Amino acid sequence: MTPRLFTLCRAWLLHLLVATLVLAGTAAQAQFRVEVSGIGMTQVPIALAPFRGEDASPQKIAAIVQADLERSGQFRSVDASGPAMDEITRPDLTVWRQRSADALAAGSVTRLADGRFDVRFRLWDVARGQDLGGQSYAVVAGNLRQAAHGIADFIYEKLTGEKGVFSTRIAYVTKAGQQYNLWVADADGENAQSAFTSTEPIISPAWSPNGQQLAYVSFESRKPVIYTQNVATTNRRLLANFRGSNSAPAWSPDGRTLAVTLSRDGGSQLYTMDANGGEPRRLTQSVSIDTEPAFAPDGRALYFVSDRGGSPQVYRMPSAGGNAERVTFTGNYNISPSVSPDGRWLAYISRVGGAFKLHVMDLTSGTATAITDTSADESPSFSPNGRLVIYATQIQGREALMTTTLDGRIKARLAGQGGDIREPDWAPFQKP
Repeated sequence: MTPRLFTLCRAWLLHLLVATLVLAGTAAQAQFRVEVSGIGMTQVPIALAPFRGEDASPQKIAAIVQADLERSGQFRSVDASGPAMDEITRPDLTVWRQRSADALAAGSVTRLADGRFDVRFRLWDVARGQDLGGQSYAVVAGNLRQAAHGIADFIYEKLTGEKGVFSTRIAYVTKAGQQYNLWVADADGENAQSAFTSTEPIISPAWSPNGQQLAYVSFESRKPVIYTQNVATTNRRLLANFRGSNSAPAWSPDGRTLAVTLSRDGGSQLYTMDANGGEPRRLTQSVSIDTEPAFAPDGRALYFVSDRGGSPQVYRMPSAGGNAERVTFTGNYNISPSVSPDGRWLAYISRVGGAFKLHVMDLTSGTATAITDTSADESPSFSPNGRLVIYATQIQGREALMTTTLDGRIKARLAGQGGDIREPDWAPFQKP
């Protein structure tokens, strides 16, 4: 069994992990490059002029904003060459209409006397001839990327009416040599910071609803144990260390409880636990393997994987326990459910002819579609606005993080420069 297939099957073989997990890889890198491919059905054509003064800046703001917007699948870039512009320029919008641009953004980057950078920009609706406003940031050099993400969020929301996700974060796991790392990074994969390091496997990172904590499974005790950790302070709490395996943590939408998979009473079954620890409450009473819980966004239902029908399939039951109904019917191996923030879509991994492919299901109609052309996909997670899915896969023999639009038309590769990259989870919008 290959390392990736082992990961995909870990819900069924978790008790063998310590003895058999082998994850080949070279030194993991925290930096990624974004490669966007595909053409969407409807995209806003936008011109992003180079920011005045950014040649002297450690970060090229316009390029970061452009990459963010293109990765969303909602925008395509229009040639912005020509006379220099900034946020105080009064552009001739007729020129930009002739270039078929519906929107135009320009700005500046200025180094301040105290060493910080003043970043300013303005957005115009070219089609309607409107000034849509702008923003300014005074940031240290290390926060220039965050300022660029903030600009992209502003543009996205002004032009689509929905909240952008470029300032959010992701978590993922790497293995380099004998070292496992749990990383927290920007939504484009850059600016990665290590949250936890171990010589034993780390799996199943899961963000809390307020974006301040991560739950994950660590094998540092030579068995799967669940911890929660404050990302900012790095303080962590032992949540579940019962007899047998403790795995697959999933936060409830209110952040007060977690659903977990425990084998303390025999086979792998679902339980809920208070976020501060304590005695678990058993939800399922089957003789099968029940694992990989995922709450519906309203907290009323729990999706999970079970082989009670003879093969792994996704089921749904009330979050307090009760009768379960089967959700996936196409294929004989469906795992790793993730529910969109609006409750409309289910992302999961399905084995198709020996390949593991990301599928997206419309939960109203039950229609499911494979949206990738790769064969080793794993661990889907929705962006907090529900427009994108992040997942891990292999491309030309290399591990990669990918994002995709729900129709699979626009994909962005967040390509690691080496090492084994797995199990991404997209953080929610940061609570004020």
